[in-house]
Amino acid sequence: MSLGYWNQVQAAGFEVPSDRPLDDLTAELTTMLGSTRPEVRDGTAYPALVTWIDRGVYDDLLAGLGDGMVAGLSVGLGEHGTDTVFRRSFSALILGACLERDNEQHLLPGGKILEWGDCLATWFLRERDTRGYVLDKGWAHAIAHGADALGALGESPHIAGSEHAVLLDVVAERLLEQPADAPLAAGEPDRIAAAVMQILRRNTLGVEALEPWVHRIAAAGNPFRGPVDYDPFAVTSAPQAFLRALFLHLSLGPEPPPVRPDLLLVVIEALRLSNAPYLSVGTR
Repeated sequence: MSLGYWNQVQAAGFEVPSDRPLDDLTAELTTMLGSTRPEVRDGTAYPALVTWIDRGVYDDLLAGLGDGMVAGLSVGLGEHGTDTVFRRSFSALILGACLERDNEQHLLPGGKILEWGDCLATWFLRERDTRGYVLDKGWAHAIAHGADALGALGESPHIAGSEHAVLLDVVAERLLEQPADAPLAAGEPDRIAAAVMQILRRNTLGVEALEPWVHRIAAAGNPFRGPVDYDPFAVTSAPQAFLRALFLHLSLGPEPPPVRPDLLLVVIEALRLSNAPYLSVGTR
């Protein structure tokens, strides 16, 4: 259908059209998630699907919709700099909306949520196209959208302490493996930190589990480790930016998790050690 058709749907408050089957509408919107035109992808397909999810239109079909989004995560996976990133990235965003709906309404069995979670984590670690804003095509933002979905997964009642630890390991791996020539420069560290906060609020992990996780990231985020033949700040920028974002969220974020006081001290110490030259008296 033409964009004019969907403009009419949007003007009507995204009421589900009665002139076409829902399956056909969903298939078309799913295809539109991969459009290179932001008005089609961000402005039409994404808000339509999210609105219908929030209104319960897909409550009886949520498993199938989520499976379709999981399939979208593999479209062009491994490519960098191509337009396939839009389908993957926005599939992750809609999958996160499906997870949020299940968190509220408890519509799906735990096995389905764990299946989605495994696919989401695998994609998040394998995604190579980490561009933020793409000139003339709008937001790709795969890492930010993936973080949003991981945060929603972390809030699932089907996910417990052991799974939360795995999710945090996924976050660490993503940060440690971020290519030096592709810095996370479009707010991704804060989106990842926000997802971590969603996991921490579940209160399933104590500081004894979180401290080595923080120090693992801090060790990778320390650019002051002696002479090197490469730019150490490029390699360490992602983990360092995340630690700073996590400090901000722990310090100022709403609904602080019970572990906040102890974890904040751990993060402060990690930042102190990984930024020691800057914190010395007389440093220029």
